[in-house]
Amino acid sequence: MSGATGDEQARHSAGNGPLGDVRVSLKRWLVKTARNPFVTFTSLVQPIVFFVLMAEVLGAVAGGAIVQHVGVDVHYVTYLTPAIVIQSALASAAVSGIGLVDDMESGMFEKLLISPLYQGALFLGNVLSEVVRITVQTTIILVLGYALLALKGGSLDTYLRTGVLGFVGAVGVAVLFGGVFMAYSNVVALVTRDREATVMIANLLTFPLLFVSSAFLPLKVLPEWIQTLAVVNPITYGVDAIRAFMLGENVLSVFEVTAFSGLWNTVVPAVAVLLACNLLLGALAVRLLESASKSDVA
Repeated sequence: MSGATGDEQARHSAGNGPLGDVRVSLKRWLVKTARNPFVTFTSLVQPIVFFVLMAEVLGAVAGGAIVQHVGVDVHYVTYLTPAIVIQSALASAAVSGIGLVDDMESGMFEKLLISPLYQGALFLGNVLSEVVRITVQTTIILVLGYALLALKGGSLDTYLRTGVLGFVGAVGVAVLFGGVFMAYSNVVALVTRDREATVMIANLLTFPLLFVSSAFLPLKVLPEWIQTLAVVNPITYGVDAIRAFMLGENVLSVFEVTAFSGLWNTVVPAVAVLLACNLLLGALAVRLLESASKSDVA
């Protein structure tokens, strides 16, 4: 009895509450990310390079489709920016499970489980570190898009038409979208418990999902089978929601919603779909984490 009381007191000692544990876990994950050049490159540098290349290559041939289906005053850089924001969030979130696998392989996972650290802080600290990273990445990409539009002589007034609301909305949607693939990556990590398998499986869907969506071209100009698959593709909803914030209008491409007004006819259903995906995959990730905790401690 006295041992149990001592453990309980240690767990709830001063400075060792849930918030303190989350802060410690967040700091640990941020340091791990900063020390991993591979993660930094894939989640930030790669989308920036992809942004410039796609703007140059597709921008030269997609102008007609954009004018016909989106508007004459929408430059392709503006149309493409939400896709790159979502790709960046996807690249960051898809490797989220690597840190968890590293902890499992090094034995740190088991040490953390038997420590006084609240177990929920392990997962929440990882999630918050990804939120910080996605927020920084989204800000950089939005600024880069503005700079590219200026270099190409586009109208800067049409870039982010909803101002501060558009910026906050874009960051919020990117974080919400990232949560879907953070959970997916951690599910893969907990099932495979292997670094290489986690990277390969998590990245397997990245490019196919990007191209089977409204990311780079309006869905109406794409084959019907792509339009069908886009309905169940989370990327479509993330891209459309950010694009609605940037253009200040309803741009939902998979079905028609008229219950709200203007851009909210896109944002509300898109956010609802992303929230549902987060809840579904997040619940699965938490259940697998609890199972892994019990088996490793045993």
